[in-house]
Amino acid sequence: MVPRMESVPAASIIFTTYNQPDWLEKVLLGFAAQDRDDFEVLVADDGSDERTAERLRALRPLLPMPVRHLWQPDEGFRKCEALNMAIRAARSDYLVFTDGDCIPRADFVSTHLREREPGRFLSGGYHKLPMATSRAITAKDIRAQRCFDAGWLHAHDMPRSHRDRKLTAGPGVARLLDLVSTARASWNGHNASGWARDVLAVNGFDQRMRYGGQDREFGERLANAGIRGKRIRHRAVVVHLDHPRGYATEDSIAFNRALRAETRRSGRTWTGFGIRPGAAPATPVPAAA
Repeated sequence: MVPRMESVPAASIIFTTYNQPDWLEKVLLGFAAQDRDDFEVLVADDGSDERTAERLRALRPLLPMPVRHLWQPDEGFRKCEALNMAIRAARSDYLVFTDGDCIPRADFVSTHLREREPGRFLSGGYHKLPMATSRAITAKDIRAQRCFDAGWLHAHDMPRSHRDRKLTAGPGVARLLDLVSTARASWNGHNASGWARDVLAVNGFDQRMRYGGQDREFGERLANAGIRGKRIRHRAVVVHLDHPRGYATEDSIAFNRALRAETRRSGRTWTGFGIRPGAAPATPVPAAA
């Protein structure tokens, strides 16, 4: 018997995780509730213990899309290495990046695929939730999309904010808000996408980057290469679950800012510390300001 050929996915969804199986489950259920299922999910695991693998084994039969668990040993914060590992493994020519603590609305994947353009990357945002609201969201709430209803969220301890318009704007208003927004169309790792060929052309994420702003440096290299950002902050919606940020230190943030400043100053597009380490001359690590 000739084996059935597996079709190439329309998109590869990439996000990292580290010892947050409860949040990971909510994110995957968000992708299971999408209005299309012709995509793959790559969970880039930065060294989680066995609880994450166990949760994925339990979830897989419930998910309509293929999910691959890509694990690397726990050697400290190595998010960029994990992302590059997933980029290498992706099967689609279009890559959508989010985080393992961001639940996507049902039209998230469709929006990224509809709005993609040659020579552009897409810049989305998130709607941040407090811890009490994050914990209140159940699988039923995700399937019913109640967790994207501003009224339901307010009833579950989310403060009111002008940012609620990301949740309340209809398609036409959301498009208009993205057109008139003054927010910079930067690469935001919790909600961004681009063509695989463009991601590979800048050699992916710089693996020297520590916690805090590592996504922005990657986007600045894309911009230096002529790949311009396009805002979809009000159209591609995710809610961001709360969590502690133990890796955020003054030293790591200062280091990343210095590296980003060097990327802007030099106009470089390539990092020698990316998917193909040492494949091109490396930029010296700048001193932290």
